[in-house]
Amino acid sequence: MANFKKNNTLILASSSPRRQALLLEAHYSVIVQEPSDSAEDQHQQGESAVDFVQRQAIQKAEDVARQHCSGIILGCDTIACFQDAILGKPNGRDDAQQILETLRGHQHTVLSGICLWHRPSNRTNVRCIETTLFLDNVSDDALQQYLDTNKWQGKAGAFGYQDGWDWLHIVHGSPSNVVGLPLEALAEMLADIDQQPNHNTGY
Repeated sequence: MANFKKNNTLILASSSPRRQALLLEAHYSVIVQEPSDSAEDQHQQGESAVDFVQRQAIQKAEDVARQHCSGIILGCDTIACFQDAILGKPNGRDDAQQILETLRGHQHTVLSGICLWHRPSNRTNVRCIETTLFLDNVSDDALQQYLDTNKWQGKAGAFGYQDGWDWLHIVHGSPSNVVGLPLEALAEMLADIDQQPNHNTGY
C-alpha cells in the first residue's frame, strides 16, 4: 500500500458530492458507496469533538468495508466547532441563521475525521484534521441574502467555503478540509496505511 497510485480505486463511504468532486479533481479513481443509516451516530456526553468526528469516520468506513473483500475504503466526517460546541448541519433556515449569527465576527474550526480501511487485512489509519476560519462581521441583510440562496443546506456550520463568498477566511489549515476532505492528509495516509496496526474486527 505504500505504493498506492491515484489510478488505484478508492471506495468512498460517503454520499457527499463535494468529497467525490474533490477526489476526482485530484485524479483519484473513485467508487462511491453510501454507508447505512446505522453508521451515523450522535455525539456522546463527555466525548471530545476530535473523538466524535474520528468515531464517525471509522463507523462509516467499517460499514462499507463489511461489504468488500478487497480494496481501500475511505470514511470521512466533517463538523464545525465554536468555543468547544459542535455545530452540525442546520435543521432549517432559522437554525442556519442562528449558527451564522453566532459565528460572525469570530474564529471557528472545521474538523474532519478520516479513516482508511484496508481490506482484507483490516488495517486502518485514522486522523483528525483541523482548519481555523474567521467569519466577517457581516450585516443582517447580507446574511439574509445568503440564506435566500439555500447554499447553507447540508453544510456543517451552515456555510460553504467553496461557495465563493468573501466573508469566510482561512486563518490556518487546509482549504480542502473545509470543503469536506483534506487532500494533503489523505495522500500521506494512503502512503503509510500498511505501517498501521491491524484493526481487530473478527471478519
